[in-house]
Amino acid sequence: MTATHDAAGKFDASRAGEYEQQSRIALAGYDACHELAACMLAAALGTGRAARILVAGAGGGAREVVTAAALEPHWRFTAVDPSGPMLALAVARLAESGLDARTEIVRGTVSDLPPDEAFDAATLIGVLHHLAGDDAKRAILQDIARRLRPGAPLILAGNHQAYASQPLLLAAWGERWRQQGAGPEEVEAKRAKILQGADPPHSEQAVADLLREGGFEPPLRFFSSLFWGAWIARRRR
Repeated sequence: MTATHDAAGKFDASRAGEYEQQSRIALAGYDACHELAACMLAAALGTGRAARILVAGAGGGAREVVTAAALEPHWRFTAVDPSGPMLALAVARLAESGLDARTEIVRGTVSDLPPDEAFDAATLIGVLHHLAGDDAKRAILQDIARRLRPGAPLILAGNHQAYASQPLLLAAWGERWRQQGAGPEEVEAKRAKILQGADPPHSEQAVADLLREGGFEPPLRFFSSLFWGAWIARRRR
């Protein structure tokens, strides 16, 4: 199994069922990040034109597709995810939104797509920090770059910084759960889980380095929330 498939094993049926609610607690500004991601892509591509968008790690509520499709009616999407339960949830949300006809669903990884694909843009949201080690992170970025047109934009979003290195941010993250009704024991369980269950790039510079090594130009950050950041970067020409 690849590292990406290993990461997908964390997203079983029970986690898929709670994903949409809990992701909005763990990331303050979840919807705003997706809305701005769609706006950044539209600004980079130009509005009102047809485009093919690769959505890597689309499982869950397919929020990337739902939000972007509402802004740009001529975009079509290829949604890729190795987790069956998470992909099933995405398919359900796409059907509810009437977007199943505009979206190709692929259970697998970006590396499973034909190497001669030429997408106009891509998103990788909430994925990179679930991949263990820089090699796996670099590999998925390289796989995406190979399937993008030269100069095409990528939206990359996820946690960065080693959690234990930022105790104030980690404490505030716990307070976010308490703010949403979690008791002390649940807050501690959530904090222990994040410390053991993810491997984010350790700095914003590390994100930029991974993008450069993956075949992208220097990124521009457009959103931040505690450990979370969102950037746009173009595939090198």
